[in-house]
Amino acid sequence: MKQQHKAYAYGLVTVLLWSTVATAFKLGLRAMEPVQLLWYSSVFSTLLLGGLLALQGRLTDALRCTPREWLRSLLLGVLSPFLYYLILFETYTLLPAQEAQPLNYTWAITLTLLSIPLLGQRVSRHDMLAALVSYSGVVVISTRGNPFTMEFTNPLGVGLALLSTVVWSLYWIGNTKEDREPVAALFTCFVASLPLVTLWCVCTDGIVVRDSGGLVWAAYIGAFEMGISFVLWLTALRLSETTAKVGNLIFLAPFLSLVFIHFLLGEEIFPSTFVGLALIVAGLILQRMGAARA
Repeated sequence: MKQQHKAYAYGLVTVLLWSTVATAFKLGLRAMEPVQLLWYSSVFSTLLLGGLLALQGRLTDALRCTPREWLRSLLLGVLSPFLYYLILFETYTLLPAQEAQPLNYTWAITLTLLSIPLLGQRVSRHDMLAALVSYSGVVVISTRGNPFTMEFTNPLGVGLALLSTVVWSLYWIGNTKEDREPVAALFTCFVASLPLVTLWCVCTDGIVVRDSGGLVWAAYIGAFEMGISFVLWLTALRLSETTAKVGNLIFLAPFLSLVFIHFLLGEEIFPSTFVGLALIVAGLILQRMGAARA
């Protein structure tokens, strides 16, 4: 198999996994509280990433960090997994999956906007147009097709969804200063933040869950949302002739996600969800077109 074909295969598998996580979030949250889902998912992800590094003979090197690197891992770990997934899971308790998932997908636009003051990057017309189009999609979804009323069906849920995009963007901006191997750096973020996640879980809802069946979904989220998908996507990017050839595959994820949400969760997909999601994706495509011209 040619390298590019392998890149597409890895990319498509990753997109398929990403498409299932909104459904997994909802199913997991039926059995446990958001902080409990965060704790169990973090534990599974830490074990998985540590096991992968051990199989590659890189676990000891990954843990051999300087105090400065451990501090950076802790600060990044506070952003993700701790704050990001705590906010995201709370969002999924307040909103239908078909609304929470597209709203969270606007993080790429948020990242561009935050990069202006934090990284000193210039804003282009494409960036502003992309933001306008994408956030108009947010309004359409959040008002369920009545954007001119500006009456949000769940203002707190929408606010948390958009806040999660800010936290996730800050995490990636913080990663611009990370020069370690990506999987090892991700692993140390989980290791450094796990005591904080544990303390928060114990002091709030506790470790014991009301339905042990939710552990299956916590393991799934830890393995495929927080762990394996990251490794697979990095592999796809490494094998691809250009980043764009596999990068464009991510636009399939939110639409595939609606299929899983409908058939596995039983949510009736609102027409406004399709319209809003189309606007969000159109904004992301405009943003990419602008970046390609720059």
